[in-house]
Amino acid sequence: MIQNTTLEALHNSLSGDVLFDNLHKTLYATDASVYRKIPLAVAFPKDVKDLKTLIAFATENKITLIPRTAGTSLAGQCVGDGIVVDVSKHFTKTLHFDEKVKTIKLEPGIVRDSLNVYLKPFGLFFGPNTSTSNRCMIGGMVGNNSSGSTSIKYGVTRDKVLEIEAILSDGSSAIFKEISSNEFLEKTKLETLEGQIYKSIYSELIYDSAQDEIKKEFPKPEIHRRNTGYAVDEFLKSDLFGGTEPTINVAKFLSGSEGTLAFSTSITLQLDNLPPTESIMVCSHFTSINESLIATLTAMNHNLYNCELMDKAILDCTKNNRELAKNRFFLQGDPEAVLMLEVSANTLPEAELLADKLIVDLEKNNFGYHHPKVYGKDIAKVHYLRKAGLGALGNMVGDMKAVACIEDTAVALEDLPNYIKEFTKIMDKYQQDAIYYAHAGAGELHLRPILNLKKKADVVLFRKITTETAELVKKYKGSFSGEHGDGIVRAEFIPLMIGEENYQLLRRIKKAFDPNNVFNKGKITDAFAMDENLRYEVDRIEPQIKTIQDFSDSEGILKLAEKCNGSGDCRKPVEAGGTMCPSYRATKDEKDTTRARANTLREFLTNSDEANKFNHKELKEVFDLCLSCKACASECPSNVDIATMKAEFLYQYQETNGYSFRSKLFANNVKYNKLGSIVPALTNAILSTPFAKAAMGVAQKRSVPKLAPKTFKKWFQKQPSSKNNKTIYLFCDEFTNFYDVEIGKDAFYLLEKLGYNLQLINHEESGRSFISKGFLKEAKAVCNLNVEIFKDIITEETPLIGIEPSAILTFRDEYIRLADDKKAAEKIAKNVFTFEEFLAKELEKGNLDTSLFTSATKTLKIHGHCHQKALSGTHASFQILNLPKNYSVTIINSGCCGMAGSFGYEKEHYNVSMQVGEDTLFPKVRNTPKETEIVAAGTSCRHQIFDGTKRIAKHPITILKEALL
Repeated sequence: MIQNTTLEALHNSLSGDVLFDNLHKTLYATDASVYRKIPLAVAFPKDVKDLKTLIAFATENKITLIPRTAGTSLAGQCVGDGIVVDVSKHFTKTLHFDEKVKTIKLEPGIVRDSLNVYLKPFGLFFGPNTSTSNRCMIGGMVGNNSSGSTSIKYGVTRDKVLEIEAILSDGSSAIFKEISSNEFLEKTKLETLEGQIYKSIYSELIYDSAQDEIKKEFPKPEIHRRNTGYAVDEFLKSDLFGGTEPTINVAKFLSGSEGTLAFSTSITLQLDNLPPTESIMVCSHFTSINESLIATLTAMNHNLYNCELMDKAILDCTKNNRELAKNRFFLQGDPEAVLMLEVSANTLPEAELLADKLIVDLEKNNFGYHHPKVYGKDIAKVHYLRKAGLGALGNMVGDMKAVACIEDTAVALEDLPNYIKEFTKIMDKYQQDAIYYAHAGAGELHLRPILNLKKKADVVLFRKITTETAELVKKYKGSFSGEHGDGIVRAEFIPLMIGEENYQLLRRIKKAFDPNNVFNKGKITDAFAMDENLRYEVDRIEPQIKTIQDFSDSEGILKLAEKCNGSGDCRKPVEAGGTMCPSYRATKDEKDTTRARANTLREFLTNSDEANKFNHKELKEVFDLCLSCKACASECPSNVDIATMKAEFLYQYQETNGYSFRSKLFANNVKYNKLGSIVPALTNAILSTPFAKAAMGVAQKRSVPKLAPKTFKKWFQKQPSSKNNKTIYLFCDEFTNFYDVEIGKDAFYLLEKLGYNLQLINHEESGRSFISKGFLKEAKAVCNLNVEIFKDIITEETPLIGIEPSAILTFRDEYIRLADDKKAAEKIAKNVFTFEEFLAKELEKGNLDTSLFTSATKTLKIHGHCHQKALSGTHASFQILNLPKNYSVTIINSGCCGMAGSFGYEKEHYNVSMQVGEDTLFPKVRNTPKETEIVAAGTSCRHQIFDGTKRIAKHPITILKEALL
């Protein structure tokens, strides 16, 4: 047993870090698989020297190192009880780029899509394209020999690997690249571990009997997705071992070895020219899976760039996801399967000809009932729908989940229909409704049984289904792992898949590379059991967690946390777009991801011995930098709503540990604003002083918003009655009432001019500040009062509209979980709109007189509030700001501003807050011409934009009020 003092000494010997606290061990105990192993520690090496130190430590202490980049592994490759070595933070440099020969040398922690953003101006890209491409990293892709949707055109990662610089298990360095047969033989004479490796490969494969055994047992050569075991069959291409090629490259052998043979420090890749500029996707609809698979054989005769399948189960998962539902525009009816067939050409007319020929061929053979063509940016939406399928599967409510175990089988294309028929019989035998999706054109479908791995009976079924599927794959001489790797879930079946003789060959090669089992023990050879070390204890007594919010839509808060399957969408970088997860983008720490928060909450709610299972400092730490932006509620395919869980955690934790002075101050800001508004000028002067900021725990660099001379409610009381007869109710949120009074006035004047009778009744604050600070008893009281006030007033004819998104959208979100009268809350929610949503709906109904607006020209750029983006969308803002016919309007892809209510004011969060703004929003605002108006509906967004850029942003209401004639 290694002591903490020994690990502390290791930490002190590195330039990077070694962390062995409970939180980090919890975070790295899982990946995107069904497995869980608590590691000894987690290392974040900064350089090659650190890696060599770690290898020496592992050798001396007889432990293993588990290499990790984004941790999106589906087979358990990143799970182990040694030291997890995360290179995603520091090994991120591009080392050399040669545009002429189309090669690039880089470190393993570079995100695949980020690499392609860099390469695009040169007309080049890296072809393999996984569903995780916006966060997976090159090191992981090499370790897994990743493929993705483009493999039918551009091959797999192994095809692109030219050279790998690696550290071997004795700490020595080696460069593996293409060398001649003679050079290979010279390498066998070296008196080093590298020489021993070459000698071992040569002595194992030189005999005809060994070569014949590989040819006999390995998958069919035409299956280009083949990751079962080590790729010893690659060596048979060399003239040294019976092939025709005069060269040999061990780097290609390392691709797919899952970090079990050496530790890669740099990778050189062959790049491709960018695809033709014009593409059309034919989304063919089918009434059965089998019909779609037979049709694939015809479709693949058309030089496709993509041939992907989505089945009904996947499509149904996307219906109730706020983001994914927008991408279902091409669907007609309720197809059992859709093939995504993409053709490309240099001109659109050429692409049209190719698409039409494809459709004619399909129709001639009576395949499919609908063949819509999708163009331009809409193609990416369809791709995103398919890519998000993996995460969407995690959105199943309850314990039954689509389990990754047999989802990676690949067979020859002509075998696919019959293979799937037989596979379906296995599923039918076990009364399984399997899920079919992904790479039909490559002979690989992601097939997943629906199981509850918390139950012993289903764990037994887990093994049975996996075993029978492995036997079926072997019958068709397929690859049990096409692209996701062997890991834990499939490595146990390698002897079956390639024969015992070949398996022993792999064991001997592993021994030659890694005699002390330093690298990723238990993967590929001498595997861990596939039905042990599961994420959940089998047949456990389910923890009963009482919450103040209603989590019944997920069967409780624990099962909401368990919906996170580890797919890691929350790790996508800034250039990937969207908002999730702003704190991770700022820190690049796994601790600050949506996944980390869900995993940590799951871990402690499940395994805590505390009377209050929320009472753990690790939970406080992991939630600390959550901005409650709610991006995860929409951008996470599994809808893992961390903001809602954070509010519950804060409440539960503070009930045991107490509420701080600052939290009380921010939570009760309405009460204090009422007092301050008695003498607003004095209040403003005091609150801006360094002393006041220090007393409140506010960052000294942060400007403090000014209370208005008169509240909006007082101003509104003195306005004459409207003569208009179209009544709408305004929710006077706490921000508009005390700070943004002028925006409230603009709303009044604008709506009056447009023909509406704006009513303001006495109601409570929104409760937003109570929720964000975890004062859920107070929030619940406010919610119940507002529901009682509005339930008989707000209807479809008399809606409730709001100015501040975070306040008005509380009615559509948190009130549903907090209200005692849930039925009334849901009724109100259907008729509550942001100001922009209301006007956009009125515009669509033809109720707005556009002639009332100026014909002058103006350029506008919109930054959307995070809650608005997650719960409403920014399209309504775009629509209404186009009411003046000559206004040019653009929505900025700006992520989160970083303010997040009180978060950006707090002294310990100020730097992260500003970094979040700097990641996306601030540079785009600074690069906007001064004459262009910046538009932001959120009061905190406008404040952050001013503090970060000194630009004044306006509410859409003010823009439209100023545009009135």
